[in-house]
Amino acid sequence: MHASLEQRRVRPGTRAKTCFAIIVEFEIGDSAYSEFLHLVKENAAASVCDEPGCRRFDVLSPESETTRGSVLLYEIYDDRAAFEAHLATGHYASFDRITEPMILRKTVRHFDLHGDT
Repeated sequence: MHASLEQRRVRPGTRAKTCFAIIVEFEIGDSAYSEFLHLVKENAAASVCDEPGCRRFDVLSPESETTRGSVLLYEIYDDRAAFEAHLATGHYASFDRITEPMILRKTVRHFDLHGDT
């Protein structure tokens, strides 16, 4: 009998943990793109360094110059409470306030991340 998919993804003797993940997609105006990218990288670094519940915070930008105004964030937190704590930090509040006028469009999607992370 084969082990279930969940059993194969987790080392024997450990349990899989469900984490909270978000993907945020931004469309930024051309004139603000470089500044936004700098600010979002600072926010990501502060999140990983200063927030014990933030497991991962990736900033992605397109390879192609034709879609230069796009920025995608991939964030993983221990749970929703850790994400809510992130939203209450001073560095996030500052980032949100400063970048708000630069953002043309913002889409946020929430996910459960299953397995050993």
